[in-house]
Amino acid sequence: MSARTFNLADVFETVVDTCPDRLALVAGEARRSYADLDRRANRVAHHLRGAGITPGAHVAIWSRNRAEWVEAMLGCFKIRAVPINVNYRYVADEITYLLQNSEAQALLVERRYLPVLATARRELPLLRHVIVLDDDTPEAPEPDHPTYESVLATASPERGFAPRTADDRYVLYTGGTTGLPKGVIWRGEDLYFAALHPAEPGQDPPCDPATAVTQAIHREPDRRAGLGPLMHGNGQWAALSPLTAAGTAILWTQSWFDPKRILQLLSDERATTVVAVGDAMARPLLDALTERPGAYDLSHLTLFGSGGAILSPSVKRELSETLPRCMIVDGFGASETGSNGRMIGYGGGGRPRFAVRPGVAVLDDTLTPVRPGETGRLAVSGHIPLGYHRDEAKTAATFPVDAHGVRWAVPGDNAILEADGTVTLLGRGSVSINTGGEKVYPEEVEAVLKGHPTVYDVIVVGLPDELLGSRVTAVVQPRPGQAPELSELQDHCRSTIAGYKVPRELRLVEEIQRTPAGKPDYPWAHRYALEQRTAQTVTR
Repeated sequence: MSARTFNLADVFETVVDTCPDRLALVAGEARRSYADLDRRANRVAHHLRGAGITPGAHVAIWSRNRAEWVEAMLGCFKIRAVPINVNYRYVADEITYLLQNSEAQALLVERRYLPVLATARRELPLLRHVIVLDDDTPEAPEPDHPTYESVLATASPERGFAPRTADDRYVLYTGGTTGLPKGVIWRGEDLYFAALHPAEPGQDPPCDPATAVTQAIHREPDRRAGLGPLMHGNGQWAALSPLTAAGTAILWTQSWFDPKRILQLLSDERATTVVAVGDAMARPLLDALTERPGAYDLSHLTLFGSGGAILSPSVKRELSETLPRCMIVDGFGASETGSNGRMIGYGGGGRPRFAVRPGVAVLDDTLTPVRPGETGRLAVSGHIPLGYHRDEAKTAATFPVDAHGVRWAVPGDNAILEADGTVTLLGRGSVSINTGGEKVYPEEVEAVLKGHPTVYDVIVVGLPDELLGSRVTAVVQPRPGQAPELSELQDHCRSTIAGYKVPRELRLVEEIQRTPAGKPDYPWAHRYALEQRTAQTVTR
């Protein structure tokens, strides 16, 4: 495999040929060596090709985390088809939209979802081949389609595939903070360099995959546990990264987040890296560790990483104290950029500050780099996506070309460029709050509130205000047995952030709602806070 002529299957097969007997995948009871995983992925590929799936065709995967998800994804890459991630929490209308928008021609689906598929099927004329994954659903309907194991049994485990190219596609459907899901189109090579093995801040980009695999085989394997679902980028990248670097991908396969069983999994599998999604995952893990000190052997764990959501200062501090031998790393990025850099500390107002990889800049509205101390939009050039599937308008808006012909990915994060080249992240403009002419970024206020001892989780939103335009409102999940007052949270905030950022309203809730990827569900929080305000008004 020469440099710059590969797709993701080529990289994976290079690892297979280098260390075929090394453990590649742990998923529940399933354990796959690289050779085993390769043979099963070959069977998937041959079956799909025999079913008429051609290069560039989209193959949807509608399943919870399991070994077959990874096998199917790799099988698609082998024949230059494109795996499409399906959010298994979607209802019929949302499923129909995603499968229509993605133009999926084939679908792998767990048996538990067949009733929903039956409702949507009549509106999916392009979907012509369905494979059913058996699951443990009681009284599941008998499938009218072939089962996964039956089709694998009749397909060849050998390779024998046509040459691939660096332009072969990878598509990731992302819902973002708001709006309908959209498919981000990557070249496989660009995804490899931007998300799976990105350049470290201040360093040159990684070498070609063949060299990287040769180097990786002589190191202790990274046994990486991805806690997110494979239906999201965080979960997929956490699995693909070790699988393209001679490591072991460890999946959490249960349908609920069980911190005690997750810690036992990390202990049993001697995980060296764990990838979580912000406080939503880290806080329950911390609570479980505190409840039973020394119950779990995490001596092999060297890195606790968070992607998709930044850890709050209080949670990061507790993790460092609880896991003193483990590096706590906050990465930041997006489905449209890959990994942008690593957090190195906090700037003014407690805002997170990051060292960024080559190609990351802060631009003004004319796509001109800002000067140090100025605010603009975070942008990335180089290895970036081609655009959004079937959406030219969003593609043009998010991936503009500057006056010098440089193409940028500008997903919407606001940032300040610091004098040393680092950036201070402010937050997404789409959820910012305009109060009295001042802009407030919810993430900044949330990080401060999470440092209060009575606060377990929080989302900050803006509610309508006749005088200010929007009123900063905190939707708080208290710690058990706690009921914080607005005044004490305000006093806590005033010592750290400007007065206009301090919450003016407080809504307590039993549990904060988050998206399946662990990100704050801002639309839900806004609706809840507004409903509570209306209910109070009616009561009065």
